[in-house]
Amino acid sequence: MTSTSPSTPHSFQVDLRGLVDLLSHHLYSSPRVYVRELLQNAVDAITARHALEPAAEVRIRLSASGGRVTIEDSGIGLTADEAHSLLATIGRSSKRAGGGSDLNEQGLEATRQEFLGQFGIGLLACFVVARQIRVVTRSARDPHAAPVEWLATDDGSYTVRELPHDARPEPGTTVVLEARPGAAEWAAPAKVEELARDYGSLLPYEITFDDGEGGEPRPITDRPAVWDRPFPTPDARRVALAGHCAQLFGFTPLDTIDLDLPVAGVRGVAYVLPEPTSPAHRAGHRVHLKGMLLTERADNLLPDWAFFVRAVLDTDTLRPTASRENLYDDETLAAVRDALGARVRGWLAELAASDPDRLAAFLQVHHLGVKSMARHDPDLLGLMLPWLPFETSDGSMSLQEFAAAHTDIHFTRTVEEFRQIAPIAAAHGLGVINAGYTYDADLLALLPAVRPELKVTELDAGAVTERLDPVPTSAELALAPFLATARTRLEPQSCDVVLRAFQPVAVPALYLDDRQARQERDRTAALESADSLWSGILGALRGSAPRARLVLNHNNPLIRRIAALPDEALTGTAVESLYGQALLMSQRPLRPADSTLLNRAFLGLLEWATHSTDDRDAQEGQK
Repeated sequence: MTSTSPSTPHSFQVDLRGLVDLLSHHLYSSPRVYVRELLQNAVDAITARHALEPAAEVRIRLSASGGRVTIEDSGIGLTADEAHSLLATIGRSSKRAGGGSDLNEQGLEATRQEFLGQFGIGLLACFVVARQIRVVTRSARDPHAAPVEWLATDDGSYTVRELPHDARPEPGTTVVLEARPGAAEWAAPAKVEELARDYGSLLPYEITFDDGEGGEPRPITDRPAVWDRPFPTPDARRVALAGHCAQLFGFTPLDTIDLDLPVAGVRGVAYVLPEPTSPAHRAGHRVHLKGMLLTERADNLLPDWAFFVRAVLDTDTLRPTASRENLYDDETLAAVRDALGARVRGWLAELAASDPDRLAAFLQVHHLGVKSMARHDPDLLGLMLPWLPFETSDGSMSLQEFAAAHTDIHFTRTVEEFRQIAPIAAAHGLGVINAGYTYDADLLALLPAVRPELKVTELDAGAVTERLDPVPTSAELALAPFLATARTRLEPQSCDVVLRAFQPVAVPALYLDDRQARQERDRTAALESADSLWSGILGALRGSAPRARLVLNHNNPLIRRIAALPDEALTGTAVESLYGQALLMSQRPLRPADSTLLNRAFLGLLEWATHSTDDRDAQEGQK
């Protein structure tokens, strides 16, 4: 039978040029998605055919050669009216009710849940690479309907005409894309096969690819997914998963975590990175929607703290965004994210209980991620206490080991403060933990909830001073003039001076500061620059907070020599130099007053040294 009416041009119900610009520059990240649209339409057509004829043949064949890409399926097909209404209209879909379907509403609704497509964009999206699209289709719903040709070009027009019955004897659809100028690379056989494997390896129907060179068509699909395949031993499964990870992500995983949530329609696996990574790094996870690759960069699939894994999974419940290139962040995704996070925590708990060696190997690389989890989970912190490493005044060890030696635990908020105080604290039995690293301060604040017998406080000047050995009263009385001079010189810096004997002997002076002392200095500085009203308010806020302390080491020979200087002015300059050196060793930011003091002390010592040299030269000349 031949066409009974001439081929009449019709216009799309959309500005096609504007649509292509929208799709290629705003909705889709790359023209590569056209292969996904072709596969998606073919798979959905097969699904619809099976709802009508469960025993129908399944065939999807993709080919590419000479700047053309062809996909043929044995799916539901279309009539001429359906081609008019469905192929050229945004928002319409053969997967919705109507369109001449013989399916009853209940069966159609059940089948609709299996479709990949959501938005009815369909073949029009292929114009991101195509100059022309030709569709030859025959409907399985109406056995008497003739085959139909739908021919569209990127100038915004299309034609529909009926063909002889022998043009396509069986139901199904063939789509042929002709690449437009500048897009030939996307129609190259190697590129089409690569994209088809990337998008369609987990699709439920067998798909083959033909490169047009005469060989046997090659399979594209590779099901079941590797995490669902049976293996003779756990080790064999672990090796297979490691190979899968290396192929997908380019690394051999430290370990694997099964992500199986049947109620949520999620199956997959998380691969543990073999190298440490920054907590700020948001890993891209690979997500398939009903077998079709949705995205390789899903950054909202797992909790932020799970930055040490890369996941790949298949789901039939999560919603895609309009571009079908990411997940829509809704309540369902939030619930799945929490459940996947619970799986990762459960894996850690299982390792802690049954395989401490694997846990230790994991924590050696990713302790930061576990600390991030534990700061919101006291149970996990209690579980991880024997394993999480901390930098302490007794060396690197777990909190459990440190708590066995110290029931009073002090911590510093900066690495610099810890490194200044650590050797002195170790020599005098003071338990100090460096909380200057990410998450450590949060974990220490949570520690008393896990171990109520422990007392955790921020290190202050008084706690350190109390642990240092006092100087005999007679010696301190003998040095009273020196201490009075030192306190007078450092009074403008809001710093007290105390004399103690401590180790190591090589440290002449120790600058001790704490939050209360800093707050008091800030209040004093604000008071000096405030008007009369604020001066009254700030003066009323004066507290009894201790000031910073310069602790002079009586065991140090330099301190004894300075204390014995007969020149009070020189003694004061030496004390200011000790203060500046101790302040620099603590690596705290210098205030303008501190910088001024350092310059004055340095120049004062230079002046004293040069005057001493001049005096000696004069004495030599007199001789």
